[in-house]
Amino acid sequence: MAEDTNIVLHANDPELGKIELAQNVLEIIAGIAASQVDGVNRMRGSFSSSVNELFSRKKEHGKGVKLTYDNEELVFDIYVYLNYGVSVPKVALEIQNQIEQQTLFMTGLKVHEVNVHVQGVIPEKTMNTVDPNNPFADEENGEE
Repeated sequence: MAEDTNIVLHANDPELGKIELAQNVLEIIAGIAASQVDGVNRMRGSFSSSVNELFSRKKEHGKGVKLTYDNEELVFDIYVYLNYGVSVPKVALEIQNQIEQQTLFMTGLKVHEVNVHVQGVIPEKTMNTVDPNNPFADEENGEE
């Protein structure tokens, strides 16, 4: 059953053997490519992947990526959170281009579709200007 989920790469010299890729390898390639695009804050993960990352301190690179492989066509669904203030279409197009390029470069496989699902926008963190010793002070002069 595991053989059905693997993707067989077509080799130039079949006498040497065959090359198979697990689908999660392609998901990891796509996840890293997407997360490195400027404007991407983070990838969407499940609760269990977040807990695993927290306790194992290992980053799960395939999170936020769903791969469908049917009739020799690769279809990626990418779930991302973007930084506030970025151009959503521009970042989504860059994600699509990066995934297509990296998949072709690393595996030789052509991507049929890359669907980008923006799950949310993350605002910048603001500095807390409240003095914990004097929480009711005016912000300007520090007096009550």
